[in-house]
Amino acid sequence: MEFKKIIAFVFLFLCFSFILKGQEIDVSNHVEKIVPFKAGEWFGFRIHYGIFNASYATLSLTQDTINGIPVIHAKGYGKTTGLARWLFKVEDHYESFFDEKKIIPYHFVRDIYEGGYTKDLEIDFDHIQQLAHVNNKKNQKREAFRIEKNTQDILSAFYYLRTFYPERNMMVGDDFEINMFFDNENYHFKLKFLGKERLSTKFGKIKCVKFRPVVQSGRVFKEQESVTLWVSDDKNRIPLKVKADLAIGSLEIDLENFKNVKFPFNVLIN
Repeated sequence: MEFKKIIAFVFLFLCFSFILKGQEIDVSNHVEKIVPFKAGEWFGFRIHYGIFNASYATLSLTQDTINGIPVIHAKGYGKTTGLARWLFKVEDHYESFFDEKKIIPYHFVRDIYEGGYTKDLEIDFDHIQQLAHVNNKKNQKREAFRIEKNTQDILSAFYYLRTFYPERNMMVGDDFEINMFFDNENYHFKLKFLGKERLSTKFGKIKCVKFRPVVQSGRVFKEQESVTLWVSDDKNRIPLKVKADLAIGSLEIDLENFKNVKFPFNVLIN
């Protein structure tokens, strides 16, 4: 795969990497769940391909309202840097406005520039009628698409899973289900629980839960199960690392900085 295509893929994968498929998550008592994040939370990620720092990405949260409804406003931003930016400029902006308790999206924005390729979309979600109203601003085209129950956009999905993923009684090999709508299609993704381990990070050793999404081999990845991700095994469920073995080389995404997490961030002494 060409290097420029790898870079364009990175930021999307950062958002996709926490989306799961399989056994459906129980949504019967969503309102009672304590969300593991708060307004003001911010993550900064370093994305490197081999020895090169290819990109940086950020995820941030603020309190907001949409149509008079209190929501969480998530923003994702990714860009290539250094040599990678000279070879292939990427600047991707994503925004999601979602319910602060049920974690369902109301409005989504995707505004991207990837080596001359651009896209400018806004999506309004009607969960009662189960419709996604897509406004393709670049092409001046509006369409409506059927969506499934509890459908997420790629940003809200990240926070939805952090809130509702069933941490109890998980066995190695278990998987979970989440529905997502992206651009003009519904998607399902499968990810397996691999167990727990201590991960060495720039912050120290962290207790983590480890997952492996099942991905399509050949076009981007080296084989079907060549992506691994680590999430902190605490109340915050912080994304710490993603590693992908690609058709050519490997790519890693590491948490570089963070602030305003909701619960204490525990680092192991030994």
